[in-house]
Formats: sequence, structure tokens, C-alpha cells
Amino acid sequence: MIPLQEAAAPTAAQGAGSFFASPLFMIVLLFVIMYVFMILPQRKQQKQIEAFRRSLQPGSKVVTSGGVYGIVKEINTENGKEVVTLEIASGVRIRIDKANVFADPATMPQPTKK
Repeated sequence: MIPLQEAAAPTAAQGAGSFFASPLFMIVLLFVIMYVFMILPQRKQQKQIEAFRRSLQPGSKVVTSGGVYGIVKEINTENGKEVVTLEIASGVRIRIDKANVFADPATMPQPTKK
């Protein structure tokens, strides 16, 4: 009986170890890695942008999604949407949806000069 038990023991160990080499485990591991390195940082960035939009006040310097730099002059609600009036040059004002305001230019990375 002892030889049969010894022969059966390695088979059980091989079966347990093969789960980590299975394609299903590799796919699950791939999704976990993608979640940690792609989705979590994106959520963190979205929360920062939303916090910035909530903190907007007249006089704040902003950059829009189109790359327009300006100073917030007014924040109004029109037809259920928040609209921001930006002054982009002396006496030149534009109105944009608040969802298109992304950042404070002072916090944006500056290009390096060579």
C-alpha cells in the first residue's frame, strides 16, 4: 500500500501546481495588472479634474480641452448646464461648457528647453 500512496502524492501536487500555469489564471492576472496600472490611475486623475472644476471661481486661470488659456470671469447655469465665461485676451470673452475646463496652467508640466 505504501508504494501506491507515494505514487498518488506527486500526481496531486502536479494538479495543484498546474492552476498557476493555466491560461485562465494568466488571463485573470492580465486583467488585474491592467486594472492596477491603467484604470486606477485614470480614476484618480478624473477625481482631481472634478475637484478642480468644483473649486473654480471668477479670477481662476484655466486651460480648456481645446488648449485655450484664459481667466474665469463668470460661472452660470444655462439650460441645466454650467457655462463658464473666459477672458482669453483683453476684452475678448468666450463661453464654454464647464466640462471642457481641465486644468490650472500653473500645475501643468512645462516643456523642457534644449
